[in-house]
Amino acid sequence: MPTNQRERFLFAAITVLITVHAYVFYSIFICNGESLTEYASMMSARSVPTVAEAIAVLGGISVFGTTVPVWGVVILEFCCALTLEMLLGQPCSVRLAMKVFDPQKTHPVLMETAIICATVGLMCPAMSLIAAFLYFPYAAMPLTAVNLLVSWAELLCLNFPFAFFTQLFFIQPLVRTLFRLLTRRRPEAAEAV
Repeated sequence: MPTNQRERFLFAAITVLITVHAYVFYSIFICNGESLTEYASMMSARSVPTVAEAIAVLGGISVFGTTVPVWGVVILEFCCALTLEMLLGQPCSVRLAMKVFDPQKTHPVLMETAIICATVGLMCPAMSLIAAFLYFPYAAMPLTAVNLLVSWAELLCLNFPFAFFTQLFFIQPLVRTLFRLLTRRRPEAAEAV
């Protein structure tokens, strides 16, 4: 676990870098793939069978009603997620986990799991709200509070299971391994035993 501000930033940056790529491509291919292929087929007057072809035909992804290349979407999401992680995710998730578990009496693996669960519980709704606002279908319907709320609820229902399981079983173990390699630390669970 990070012990100072520089390490907290490094840990958050590694987490967000991996997470943003996973979620952008999950969102594009799984959540919006069908609508992208349909829209691209309609715009090009020919059948567009794959999501990658649809993105090529459309020239990118619609953000605020403007087409942005996929790399631009990744950079935008990275900036939003890193800011949110540093301001909300890390500090609040640690405090929430410590309200439930005493770090001195709790096994490090259980403490890490509690922090991961708290982070997902905070970050997923917040990032889903940002995504609902950024990727709202401005051309198809008016932006009203009800439409935005429905779009946010749909994204949250699609993103939360993916966020929970990928963070718990894949992303955080990878991030912790990379963090240990970069800071040359031994695993905390092995030190505690």
